Amino acid sequence: MKLGVVGLGYWGPNIVRNAVENSRISSVTVCDMNPDNVKRVTDKYAVRVADSYNAMLSSDVDIIAVITPISTHYTLAKKALEASKHILVEKPFTVKPEEAEELIQIAKEKNLKILVDHTFVYTSAVRKLREMVDSGEVGKIYYFDSVRVNLGLFQHDVNVVWDLAPHDFSIMNFLVSEKPVALSAQGAAHIGAPGIQNMSYIHVEFGSGLVAHFHVNWLSPVKIRKTLIGGSKKMIEYDDLNVVDKIKVYDKGVVVQDVKDDEEFYKELIQYRSGDVHVPQIDNTEALQVMIDHFLDCIEQDRCPDTDGDSGLKVVKLLDAAERSMAAGGAKVQI
Repeated sequence: MKLGVVGLGYWGPNIVRNAVENSRISSVTVCDMNPDNVKRVTDKYAVRVADSYNAMLSSDVDIIAVITPISTHYTLAKKALEASKHILVEKPFTVKPEEAEELIQIAKEKNLKILVDHTFVYTSAVRKLREMVDSGEVGKIYYFDSVRVNLGLFQHDVNVVWDLAPHDFSIMNFLVSEKPVALSAQGAAHIGAPGIQNMSYIHVEFGSGLVAHFHVNWLSPVKIRKTLIGGSKKMIEYDDLNVVDKIKVYDKGVVVQDVKDDEEFYKELIQYRSGDVHVPQIDNTEALQVMIDHFLDCIEQDRCPDTDGDSGLKVVKLLDAAERSMAAGGAKVQI
C-alpha cells in the first residue's frame, strides 16, 4: 500500500519513519506548508513530496495520515475520504462530536477505514492490561485513576485537557466496555492565554458504580504517567515511565461477608487480602509499528480498527463534556 502524510511538525516524522521501515508500504508521500519541515524529513528518508494537499489527494496513495493541528482535522480528513482514501488521524479525532459523526458516516458510505492515532492503545503494556481485564483476572472494575502531569509543553491553541487527556480517555475506553453516563471537570489557567487551562481534574461516572478520575497538568515539577485500576479480584499499577516494571499486578483486595444473626441483623465482616505482586513481561515493540500493521490488516481484511472513528468519537465526546463542565464551574454534564 501507499501512504501519504500531511503534517511534518512534531509527530508526523514519527509516522513517516515507521511507514518507511514497514515492508508492506511501498511508498510514502509527504506534504507540509513549511519547507523546512519537508527538508528535515527528505534529508533522512526516501520519500516523495507532494507540492500541495490537493496534489496528494489526486495521487495514487491509498491512505492519508492527517498529522496536523486539531482545528484542521475535520476539513483535511473529509477531503481525504471524499477522494476515496482511508484515513489515519492524529488524536484527538475532531474538535466537535458532530464533525466526527459526519466523517464516520462518509467512511461507511464509501467503505473506507478510519484509524485515530491513540498511540497508547497500541503499546504492549495497554494491550496486556486489556488481556487481563478480558480474561476476568481483574474481576469487576471498581475504579480507574489516572495521573498524567509534567512541566509543559504549553500549547497556544488547545488546553491541557485536549492535549493530555485523550491518552487516558482512550486507554479507559479500550479497557472498559461500559459507556460513561456523566462527567464533571474543573480546571485553572494560571499561565498563558486566558481560558486555556493548564491543569484540570476530571471525574467520570458509570451506571454500574465504576468511577474514573483523571488529573492532567502542565505545571507539575515532576513527570508522572501512572494509572491505578482497582478490581474485585486484582489491583493494577500501570506506570508508563517505569522501563522495568511497567505493570504491577497486586493480589490485594477486600472481602466482605454478610453474617446474619438470630435477630435478623446484618453485620459486615471485612477481611483484607494481601497476596503476591506479579510483574508481567512486556515486549518493547514500538506502538506506532503495531498501529500501522494493525491498520493495514484491517484494510486488507475488512476489519474494524481498535481505535476506529467510533472510538475517536467517544474520546471527543468526553473532551467536549469536560470543556462544557469547566465552563459551567465544574457542573455535572450528561454524556
